[in-house]
Amino acid sequence: MFKKHIVVAALLLFATNFFAQVTKDTLGEVIVRGSAKSIRKSYSVTGNSATLSSKELLKAACCNLAESFETNPAIDVNYADAITGTKQIKMLGLTSPYLLISEENVPSVRGASQAYGLSFTPGTWVESIQITKGAGSVVNGFESISGQINTELLKPMDDIPFYLNVYGSSDARFEVNTHLTHKLSEKWATSLLLHGNTRVSKNDMNDDGFLDNPLSKQINFLNRWQYVDAQKGWVSFINLRYMDDEKQMGQLDFNKDRDRGTTNFWGAEINTERLDVSAKLGYVFPDMPYQSIGFQTAYNTHNQESYFGLRTYDIKQNSFYSNLILNSIISNTMNKFAVGVNFTYDEYSEYFSNLDLSRIDNSLGAFFEYTYDNADDFSFVAGLRADGHNRLGFFLTPRLHVRYNPWDQAVLRVSAGRGKRAANIFAENQQLLASSRSFDIQNNNGDIYGLNPEIAWNYGISFMQKFNLFTKSAEVVFDFYRTDFQNKVVTDLYQSPQQVAFYDLEGSAYANSFQAEFNLEIIKHLDLRTAYKFYDISTDYTSGKMQQPLQAEHRFFANLGFQTHILDKGQQWKFDVTYNWNGEQKLPFTATNPVEYRLPENSPSYSLVNAQITRTFSSTFEIYVGGENIGNYKQANPILGSDAPFGTYFDSSIVYAPVFGQMYYAGLRFKIK
Repeated sequence: MFKKHIVVAALLLFATNFFAQVTKDTLGEVIVRGSAKSIRKSYSVTGNSATLSSKELLKAACCNLAESFETNPAIDVNYADAITGTKQIKMLGLTSPYLLISEENVPSVRGASQAYGLSFTPGTWVESIQITKGAGSVVNGFESISGQINTELLKPMDDIPFYLNVYGSSDARFEVNTHLTHKLSEKWATSLLLHGNTRVSKNDMNDDGFLDNPLSKQINFLNRWQYVDAQKGWVSFINLRYMDDEKQMGQLDFNKDRDRGTTNFWGAEINTERLDVSAKLGYVFPDMPYQSIGFQTAYNTHNQESYFGLRTYDIKQNSFYSNLILNSIISNTMNKFAVGVNFTYDEYSEYFSNLDLSRIDNSLGAFFEYTYDNADDFSFVAGLRADGHNRLGFFLTPRLHVRYNPWDQAVLRVSAGRGKRAANIFAENQQLLASSRSFDIQNNNGDIYGLNPEIAWNYGISFMQKFNLFTKSAEVVFDFYRTDFQNKVVTDLYQSPQQVAFYDLEGSAYANSFQAEFNLEIIKHLDLRTAYKFYDISTDYTSGKMQQPLQAEHRFFANLGFQTHILDKGQQWKFDVTYNWNGEQKLPFTATNPVEYRLPENSPSYSLVNAQITRTFSSTFEIYVGGENIGNYKQANPILGSDAPFGTYFDSSIVYAPVFGQMYYAGLRFKIK
C-alpha cells in the first residue's frame, strides 16, 4: 500500500513537471484586450441609471457640461433663447429646474445658477457623468423630480501629471484647458485645473442685426486636494474654485460703454463671479468594510450682475450645504441602510429693475434609506426623509426604486417618488428678460414671490433586454415615466405676447415621457445607438389646457461611432456622427400682434447633424476636427421685432431651433503620463 502511494505521488510530480514544461515551452506572451462601452448601463443596479465615461465625452468637443449630452439620447439639449447662446437641458420633457444637478453628490446648479450654471463646468474637468431617471435617492435632497445628473470630477490620485487641450471654432470661440497634477506622497495628491475661453468676433448669420452668439470671456480654475489612507480607512477631498464669466449680447453696433441705459442700440451684459469652497471626509471602519461614515460640506457665493436693454437683473446667492451620512448593514450585506442629516442655507439678494426680491431660505432634514439586494435577481431601495424649511414648511419625501431580472440579461425597473421645490421664477426664466414682456405675478399669498411651492410625484417603469442579433450584441430599452404636479408655478406665455404671467396651478399638469432605444454593435468597433422619444406635457392654463410651448412631441436620435484598431504606438482613427430630428413644437401665443410680428401656432420640424473625426498619433497626442449643424439649419425669425428692439413686440425668447448655422471646430489634446 505504501509503495502504491509512492508511485501515485511520483506520477503526479512527473505529470506536474511535464505539463509545466509543456506550458513553458508553448505559451508565450498573452495579451488580452478589451474595451469598455462609453455609456455603461448596469443590469444589477437598482435605479435606472447610465454612466457616461470620459470616452463618451470625447465624442464631441464638449466645451462645457451643458454641451456634454449631445451624443446621449436620455437628455435633450435646446437653445434657451436667441441672445445668450445658452443651451438648456431637459430630461423626461422637463427643464433643468426639475432635475437635481450635483457635483460629486453635492447639489451644484440650483437657485441663482440655474440658467447658466451648466456652462460653468469645463468638459475636460469631468471624469464621468451619472444620469438617473426618476425621483432619485433621498440622500441627495428633496428637490429632484424628474431625475438626477451627477458629475464626477477628475481625481488627483488617478490623474496624469499634465494635460493640455486647445480648441478653436469657426464662430470665433477659442478655449484652453490645462491640468497639472502632482502626487506629494502616497497619501496626498493635488491637481490644478485651469480653463479659459473667449469669443472675440461678431457673428450675424441670419442678418437680423443681432449677435448670434455673445462676445464672451471666462476664466475658471479649480484646485483639488485628495488624501487617502487605505490602511486606516480615511479619504478626503478639499476643493477651492473661482470663476469669472462675462458676456455681451445684443445688436451688432451696441457699445456697452456708450449705449448702456440708452435707446441708441439694444444690448445686454451678464457678468458672473463665483467662488466655491468644499470638503469631504470619509471613514471606512477597517474591521467592518461595509460600514462607513461621511461628511460633505460646501460654501459658495454666486454673484450675477446683468441688464437686458433697459431692464436690470442682479442676483447674489450665498449658500452653505452640509450632509452627514452613515452607511451600514442590518445582519448581513443583503440588508443595507444609509441614515443621516443635512442642512442647507441660501441667502438671496435679488433685484429685478426697482423691485427688491431678497430672501433667506434654510432647511434642516433627516433621512433613512433601506436597500435590499439578494445579489442575484431582485433588489429595492426604499427611502424617506423629513425636512423642515422656513418657506416650504415641514414635509415628508418618500421614494422607492425596485429592480427585477426576470430572465438572463433582462432587467425590469419601477420607481415612484415625491419632490418639492421653491421656484426661482426670475433666475429660471432669464430668457424672458430679453423681451418686451411685462412680468405679472398673480399673487396667491404664498411664501415665494407670493406663490406656493411646487410639488410633484414621479412614477416610472423601464425594461432593458440584451441579446444577439446576427451574432452581434444588441440591446433594447423601453422607458415610460409620468410626472403629476400637485402644484406647479405656471409660466404662462399664452395670455398675451406682451406679458408673461406666473401663478399657482389650478387644475392639472402632467408630463408623460416614452422612450424606445435600440443599440447594436454592427461590426467590431462600429456601434449604432438609436432612440425615439414621445412627450405629452400638458398644463391647465387660465386660457385652457394646452401643451407645453417649445417642446417637440416627437424626437428621433441616432449616433454612429467607429474606431479603428489601436496600433502598437497607440495610433487610431475615431469617427462619430450624431443625427437629431425634432418634430413640430407648439409656439407661444402671438396672434394679437400685427401681422409682421406673428408666428404660426407650431414650428416646423427639422434635423441636425453633428460629426467629429479624431486622429490619435500616440497615447499622448491627438487632434480632432468636427462640425455642428452641418446641414446649416437655422430658425427663420428667432428674434421677433428685431427691427424695433425697444418696441412693444420685441421677443428673443421664442427659439425652437439653432440661431447660428453650421459651425466647424478643431483642437488638440496632449498628455504627459
